[in-house]
Amino acid sequence: MKAAGRYHHFVHGSEEDQFHIGYCPDLYVGGVCHGTNDEQVYAELRDEVAHRQERGVTLPAPSVRVTRDVELASA
Repeated sequence: MKAAGRYHHFVHGSEEDQFHIGYCPDLYVGGVCHGTNDEQVYAELRDEVAHRQERGVTLPAPSVRVTRDVELASA
C-alpha cells in the first residue's frame, strides 16, 4: 500500500459553489487544502504525502481510523 493510502482523507464541499475543502487529520493540525472539485482536492491530499516523503519529512503514524472508533464503541 502506498503511504498516502494509509491516511484518511476527508473532503467536504458543494458542486453548486464549486468549492471543496479537504483535510487529513494525521497530517494537518488545523491545515487544509481546497479546490474546485472533489478529485482535485483528493489529489492534493495524496500529493502532500508524496511531497513530504520527497523532502525527507518523517510521516506520523496513521491514527485516525473510523473502524477503530466503531469497534471501541461496540465493546
